[in-house]
Amino acid sequence: MAIRTYTPYTKSRRAMTNATFEEITKATPEKSLLATKKKKGGRNNQGVITCRHHGGGNKNRYRIIDFRRQKDDIPATVSAIEYDPNRNAYIALLVYADGEKRYILQPQGLKVGDKVVSGKATDIKTGNCLELQNIPEGTFIHNLELQPGKGGQLCRAAGTSAQILGIEGNYVIVRLASGEVRKLLKNCRATIGLVGNEDWSLINRGKAGKNRWLGIRPTVRGSAMNPVDHPHGGGEGKCPVGRDAPRSPWGKRTQGVKTRRVKKNSTRLIMRRRNGK
Repeated sequence: MAIRTYTPYTKSRRAMTNATFEEITKATPEKSLLATKKKKGGRNNQGVITCRHHGGGNKNRYRIIDFRRQKDDIPATVSAIEYDPNRNAYIALLVYADGEKRYILQPQGLKVGDKVVSGKATDIKTGNCLELQNIPEGTFIHNLELQPGKGGQLCRAAGTSAQILGIEGNYVIVRLASGEVRKLLKNCRATIGLVGNEDWSLINRGKAGKNRWLGIRPTVRGSAMNPVDHPHGGGEGKCPVGRDAPRSPWGKRTQGVKTRRVKKNSTRLIMRRRNGK
């Protein structure tokens, strides 16, 4: 994917970059695979803001993605590569031999006209989905399942992938994009290849307005507020935090404290954490 630059006729245009969308072959989505997407503005069912800096943004509809890939042994043809406003990866429209259509994440190198298939044991080919126990060591994969049959939850962002390191009993050892090494059940499924649109991280939005289009509202520093609004606020000129540790707007510590309330069962399957420990 190439990156497009602009003539700097304004200050924001000088740094702005964008994708050329060369891989996109279809502008309008498949109507049968759309769902409504209601904006919540970061609020819960009681109307209280639980996630700050959310709100506004352009209207869009959700594309129903097939993360499970459980339509086994039926070949599918890639009919289009589309843009998805809900994620940074592109999506591919598959048309199965029986006429059914489904969206999947577009792996790097998958093009219109290519054939893909899913099953417990299929060919090691980009876009094919199969169980981890049947994938050779060193293969790059994406859209990994944490629990068999639940659907892919890991390595779904643009340009990400995981790598098979080996098999140990009922588990397959996988190195994730973060550097974490963990075990997954060998009958979990994954898709061969890397997620496409790998140059997404090189795009510079260039202006604050693009964030507002995406529903991202401004983030104000606590030190720029008054003491009534934030623990970091107030003082003459620029001041340090003035407390034992940085705090959230509600006075809770934001550094040096554990944030995980419950120890998850899957933690015991982590062999090497992403911080190297």
